[in-house]
Amino acid sequence: MKNLHNALLLKHLYQLKELGYKYTSEKVFSENDQNLLKLPNSLIALKQQAFNCHLCSLSKSRNQVVFGEGDENAEVMFIGDVPLEIEDNEGKPFLGRGGEMLTAMIEKVLGLSRENVYISNLLKCHPLASQEVHESEFHTCKAYLFKEIKLVNPKIIITLGEKAYHYLSNDTHSLTEIRGTIIQKEKHIILPTYHPNFLLKNPSFKKEVFKDLQKVKKLL
Repeated sequence: MKNLHNALLLKHLYQLKELGYKYTSEKVFSENDQNLLKLPNSLIALKQQAFNCHLCSLSKSRNQVVFGEGDENAEVMFIGDVPLEIEDNEGKPFLGRGGEMLTAMIEKVLGLSRENVYISNLLKCHPLASQEVHESEFHTCKAYLFKEIKLVNPKIIITLGEKAYHYLSNDTHSLTEIRGTIIQKEKHIILPTYHPNFLLKNPSFKKEVFKDLQKVKKLL
């Protein structure tokens, strides 16, 4: 997966920055250093590596790393953007009212249980309310997300919210333009839709998400 390789290159650059390098060169990426561009080939080991990650400032304020969870062989994967405070406290993704809404979407529309799907976020650490997430922090965390996708290998990826879609696809279309579109990308189908937390504030958009998930159900 080209996206995974690029994300790992960025992750390695941030590792060098943490070590005090001011710049780097092509020599850093010689064949002898390819082991630096690898992540574990199991979700358990990947989760442990994420738990020990201190590549960006978000690691300084987190309580717990919020790694993905669910069926490791799921056909459907949901990807959000940023963990909330309640998720930071519990170390699990999509809790609280937004998590309850996502569970209802999975069960009532797709006819699956939450345990049948895989749920993750673009970021693995919760930013403080006063903390602006820098683009480099999203890019650093992408390496973990792309590896999760590779290991789970879902048939369908449902991105929840604009940031999750943008950073996964590199497409700059607004969510209102692209929402509900079935996009074939490499081995996966991507369908962008609204985040449950957005729906809590804007309940009139629930019917749009219902239509989007009906498309997913037909694909399954």
